[in-house]
Amino acid sequence: MINMVEEITEEITEEITEEIEETPAETFDVNYACLRCGTMVSNTELSRLPEIKCICGFRVFTKVRPPVVKTVKAI
Repeated sequence: MINMVEEITEEITEEITEEIEETPAETFDVNYACLRCGTMVSNTELSRLPEIKCICGFRVFTKVRPPVVKTVKAI
């Protein structure tokens, strides 16, 4: 009886670990635009560089918003 319980718990833990390993981590690709020249740069490209700087030399970026407009109903 104890052996059956141990086998069942081992099977369940194996299934859970397989499910956890299969789900990929969500990565969000955020786009930024240079305030001076308007060059679009992704977050991954900025993280590769040693400093946050545009190709034009400007260091100020704005986060590009998606074109989707959200409407919230008032209570």
